[in-house]
Amino acid sequence: MTSLRPLGSSGLDVFPLGLGGNVFGWTADRSDTFAVLDAYAAAGGNFLDTADVYSAWVDGHQGGESETLIGQWLAARGNRSDIVVATKAGSHPDFKGLSAATVKRAADASLKRLDTDHIDLYYTHFDDPTVPVEEIVTALDELVRAGKVRAVGASNLTAERLQESLDFADREGLTRYSVLQPEYNLVSRDTYEGRLQAVASRSGIAAVPYFALASGFLTGKYRPGATVGSARSGSAAAHLGTERGQRVLAALDTVAADRGAEVATVALAWLAARPTVAAPLASARNPEQLPALLAMADLDLTPEDLTLLTEASA
Repeated sequence: MTSLRPLGSSGLDVFPLGLGGNVFGWTADRSDTFAVLDAYAAAGGNFLDTADVYSAWVDGHQGGESETLIGQWLAARGNRSDIVVATKAGSHPDFKGLSAATVKRAADASLKRLDTDHIDLYYTHFDDPTVPVEEIVTALDELVRAGKVRAVGASNLTAERLQESLDFADREGLTRYSVLQPEYNLVSRDTYEGRLQAVASRSGIAAVPYFALASGFLTGKYRPGATVGSARSGSAAAHLGTERGQRVLAALDTVAADRGAEVATVALAWLAARPTVAAPLASARNPEQLPALLAMADLDLTPEDLTLLTEASA
């Protein structure tokens, strides 16, 4: 059984791969969603990531579809106590922004859809510069004190606002962010490395990167002349036209061949080995896509492998 990793100072222990729920209720229907969740849990996975806005961008959807399916699965399997559920506030069409009242109403709506009495990890999805960090941090702390949330995190937050939030929480003795969810992968390093990573490192914050596979590009299935049927194929294929993208693919191919592993497995293993990273996020539309993702938990890249990939992605 793969060992769980501590998620910063949150008190939560998670599988080395978080399962992204953005596809649930979108490109994965109820049957596929349940099959993916069953397979992930059977492999020892316990870390589900969703957001209240998933999948409001689909015609006829209102947001909350992913949370609803996860809630139905948890109820059907009776395994709520075994699963770390993370969701996010601030982007649902009915709960836009991060005012204290909005955050609290959004949390109650998420709890209802997830059919649970607590959220293990609650993120602010996108920063709301119109709201002082003092108001946001206080609202999150009140949710923790009410027992509705166990730990809090931030996604898409600048280093400056993160530091301000931490300073205020520490000064007032309130719940502080313990997890950060940045965009971060082999072809998008400056979205995290630098000032943001430095704040996380010195503050003991765990990173849970999203777009860990660059919308699928780092699975290796996007090649010159290849046609891929995916809702995100445009953004993924764009990396093919960059020098960095080509260097990274070549390095991934080399390491994958040497290690007898899938390209996606290697890309996730590199990310999991980066400083402050606790568990990358990746999503699967069906159970057949899971094995290559799950295998990252058991792939220990050599220092030479890591150096090759790091230099290729510079």
